[in-house]
Amino acid sequence: MKKVLWITFSILLIDQASKIYIKTHFHLHEEVRVFDWFYLTYVENPGMAYGVQLGGFFGKIGLSVLRLVLIGFMAYYINIWSKKATSWLFVIPAGLIFSGAIGNLIDSIFYGIMFDSGTTYDVAIKNWNGYSGISKLNFEGYAPLFGGCVVDMFRFPLIDSYLPDWIPFWGGERIQFFSYIFNVADSSITLGALFLACVYFFKPQSFPKDWFR
Repeated sequence: MKKVLWITFSILLIDQASKIYIKTHFHLHEEVRVFDWFYLTYVENPGMAYGVQLGGFFGKIGLSVLRLVLIGFMAYYINIWSKKATSWLFVIPAGLIFSGAIGNLIDSIFYGIMFDSGTTYDVAIKNWNGYSGISKLNFEGYAPLFGGCVVDMFRFPLIDSYLPDWIPFWGGERIQFFSYIFNVADSSITLGALFLACVYFFKPQSFPKDWFR
């Protein structure tokens, strides 16, 4: 369990440091090109990973509570399994998934009371409203506990082009491959799940034992 917690803490540190930096230095929807295929694009997400939303404010609260319950179950079972499976084949994906789940939960629970501005839900129009300016980490608060939004910033438009005009119906339309905006926590969960899938399909016995000692 200690190895899992070390990985979890390390990734959480990177995740929260990157989110706090973006939120306190970028305007909402501000974008900086790092490379042609990599942008820092600041958005706030009240829903799930990769910008998927679930209902309005109460849907967001329900999602945060569900995350909290699932993390509790994860911690319980990781503690049990880690006593039997000490291989890095278990430790690495467990730490990746656990840290990713906690990272986004921290945003949802605490960011509303940590910062002075952020995306809020407008009951009148039943939609989320952004904000102007740059947020400050001063604990003035802009929303209640569980009222914060997840900070996303990484965008990798690996393909951003237009279809040739000669193509029937869709000619001239813009095509983008992987336009999702995500964060370190999302990446951690995805990589952890892919790691587990590889272990499951290829079996630990197919890897040289010395790799994971």
